Amino acid sequence: MSGPAAGTAVAATTTDVVCLGESMVTFLPSQPGRLADVPSFGRGIGGAESNVACALAAAGHRAAWVGRVGADGFGDHLVETIASYGVDTSAVRRDPVRPTGIYFRTATDRGTDTHEVAYYRAGSAASAMSPANVPYEELFAGRVLHLSGITAALSGDCLALLRELTAARPGRPLVSFDVNHRPHLWRGGDADASVLLELARRSDLVFVGEDEAEEAWGIVGAEAIRAAVPEPAVLVVKRGSAGATVFASELRPGARSSIAGGAESAGARSSSAGGAESAGARSSSAGGAEFADTVTHVPALHVDVVAAVGAGDAFAAGFLSATLRGLPVRDRARHGHLMAAAVLTVPGDLTEPPARDHADRLVALDDDAWGRLRLGPGWTAADRASKEVRTP
Repeated sequence: MSGPAAGTAVAATTTDVVCLGESMVTFLPSQPGRLADVPSFGRGIGGAESNVACALAAAGHRAAWVGRVGADGFGDHLVETIASYGVDTSAVRRDPVRPTGIYFRTATDRGTDTHEVAYYRAGSAASAMSPANVPYEELFAGRVLHLSGITAALSGDCLALLRELTAARPGRPLVSFDVNHRPHLWRGGDADASVLLELARRSDLVFVGEDEAEEAWGIVGAEAIRAAVPEPAVLVVKRGSAGATVFASELRPGARSSIAGGAESAGARSSSAGGAESAGARSSSAGGAEFADTVTHVPALHVDVVAAVGAGDAFAAGFLSATLRGLPVRDRARHGHLMAAAVLTVPGDLTEPPARDHADRLVALDDDAWGRLRLGPGWTAADRASKEVRTP
């Protein structure tokens, strides 16, 4: 039988966030250039959802990653490396037939024409995840279940799984969904990227980039995105160097009213405290229920970028971390920016996040001081904010 049994009691919550998705072994180039010209590669790991789990665990939260890997050396490496960050990997399944996915990429920014990625993930162990073979008790044991649109693109079974996990049901944890549109994954499939809009509308907290909303759905601008995705209590529209716009409202009837374990509802505290720019309130309706948004814009930081990879996952981790702590919306987005800045200033997808008190001091800065922050390589290792902040 697929899916959790109706009325099945979920074990007492011991995990903050459970992340489900494919993680792969990634091969990073030893030097810039075309894949055809790079002489050697270093081994790492990559996966949107496991990146979020690793960042949350490194930030002091109880995080778990649920996935499926091959019964091979690459699968061993993935599980061991992710666990080394403090992530619970006990619910990861091993596939005796299908391999662990791998990929190679160039050192250039993903958004440039020169960026190359060669994926070897078709028929991977993760693509066989389905409603019939995932551990629902572990998936629903956290305060938050974090998902990504990448999983939906892997196979028809994976899409069916995400539809199952985002379906409204008693006892469902708060569902966080990062759209993560990857155009190449949708080519030649039975579904298309429009299903990401369906999944977003079934979730409680959604992350989406302005660029990917335009590419996947033909929707332009933060307000238009919110009009198309009115159901989530919190919608975070990432706008690149322009920052992030957060639409936050009270959870509607029928939705989970708070994160289990006593943390606030994802949309309950929509204050733009500290002078953060707010676009004002927005009134709308979903499913016949009236609600009002508070719209908060939080500028991005000035960052000396080393590699523009993994920033979206890091932003989601920072935002989720602050959400679990019950912080105001402005502070959640600022923590997201800081976590993204930590990853942008290193070569890979993962790094040690700033210490919590360090990040809290930066988040508490007034708007002018926040706007003058410039962060470069090594800033997270500073013991005091004054050591890593350069203000012009």
